[in-house]
Amino acid sequence: MLLAQISDLHLDGTARATERTARVMDHLRALPRPVDALLVTGDIADHGAEAEYEEAARLLDAPFPVLTCPGNHDARSAYRKALLGEEPAGGPVNRVHRIGDTAVLMVDSTVPGEDHGLLDDETVAWIDATLGGLARGTRALLAFHQPPVLLHHPLPDRYLLERPERLAGLLDGHPAVAAVLTGHAHTAAASTFAGRPLLVGPAVTWTLRLPWEDAGQGVADREQPPGLAYHVLDEEGRLTTHYRVVP
Repeated sequence: MLLAQISDLHLDGTARATERTARVMDHLRALPRPVDALLVTGDIADHGAEAEYEEAARLLDAPFPVLTCPGNHDARSAYRKALLGEEPAGGPVNRVHRIGDTAVLMVDSTVPGEDHGLLDDETVAWIDATLGGLARGTRALLAFHQPPVLLHHPLPDRYLLERPERLAGLLDGHPAVAAVLTGHAHTAAASTFAGRPLLVGPAVTWTLRLPWEDAGQGVADREQPPGLAYHVLDEEGRLTTHYRVVP
């Protein structure tokens, strides 16, 4: 199974944000071997406005499934109404999608009005019940916005997923989960969490300069091209990730 992942589009009505997202989507649509699905791990809109999600819906239209979850810049009601075509509501936006023999859980880790992440009681119960209800032999991937581990940069490390030990304990009882995928940090990164690969998708909008790269230019490198990740999940449940930029 081949999945693509993009994150942190920050669509804000500007030509720059539109062009960068359109560039990535044109690249994915033109692949000789289409991806089985595209995961978009949050901060789709920059201000949470309905018009931003209406633009996102147009830009993300594709001949393959596009699976999304919100980030801290997203607003649940507008996201539901203008992107998902659902009735607006304020509760967490959690969805499970079947891609072949794999369940992809797109999870809402946002705290309205805050930049850090937290899986509330409703979401933790939903993850547990969804994973517990999978048929034997079904593999699973868990995707949400804020990483649950330190990335060793002072900016994203201020706004991580809080209470990660709660999720780690839950995953101990669900060996079907092959990996955890996140965004938020604006840098491609790889680590581990709860004994599984933790893959952080790069951003479309700008790239984070790491502390040892920053010579006084600031944390946001706006000249780097948009990034994306390819995740290959094989028959043994092993996930291999390739990171790319789209010139």
